[in-house]
Amino acid sequence: MKIRKAVITAAGKGTRMKHITSVLPKGLLPLFVDEEDRKVTVPVIDLILGSLARVGVSNFCLVVGRNGRLLMDYLFELGLGATFEFQKEPKGFGDAVLKAEKFVGEDPFFVHADDGVLSGGYERATSLFEEREPDAVLLVRRVSNPKRYGIVEAREEGEFMGTRLLRVLDAQEKPPVPKSDLAVSAVYVFKPSVLRALKKTNPADGELELTYGISGVLKDGGEVLALMLDKEVWLNVGDPDSYIRALNHSFQELLPPRPWHND
Repeated sequence: MKIRKAVITAAGKGTRMKHITSVLPKGLLPLFVDEEDRKVTVPVIDLILGSLARVGVSNFCLVVGRNGRLLMDYLFELGLGATFEFQKEPKGFGDAVLKAEKFVGEDPFFVHADDGVLSGGYERATSLFEEREPDAVLLVRRVSNPKRYGIVEAREEGEFMGTRLLRVLDAQEKPPVPKSDLAVSAVYVFKPSVLRALKKTNPADGELELTYGISGVLKDGGEVLALMLDKEVWLNVGDPDSYIRALNHSFQELLPPRPWHND
């Protein structure tokens, strides 16, 4: 089961970068790459699209919010033939993903936030999904402050391609008493069963989070696997502290040039 589709959510309501991202979409914030032995900057959306294209994704849907026009114009200028959906009000990550239900159809798909990119792990997630065909593959990492993240409870399942393999037992969104320190990176592989689970969820606060869909898949008897990221870094541009770290990492490590249109 090959993964040819990806949903990229670019409609979040973050507040700590609001003086920039109220005008400029987070996907257009720059990171450093190495190009012809020199450092240059490219928008993080280029790195996202490149990472996904490298593992076989060729059809993209971007879910955008009120300031999405600049991102749309940028991608049109590059010649990306993408589908665009709109989230008029920021009602959660899961709500944004549901906007792409028609685009997804009955096919497997990546979900990727627009405010960060992983330094690796895409190939293993793709291989695991295509080999085992679970309902979802997550990429998780240990964090020191799990109350800030979507967290999973999981048990060891051995290794896959040299990476620790986990079976996910439960998922929670920013729990006040976390059951683990395993945070979910904002890169996922799903079957459409997650959309059906999201549609059955009615959150009390009106914020439909993607973790609710993962939890729903598990309650319905679905299989969710996760790969533990040890060396890979989530380069997040969604808040000032994380963005500084992402800039420093990309400057020092010199990420390879991965613009999608050169693949």
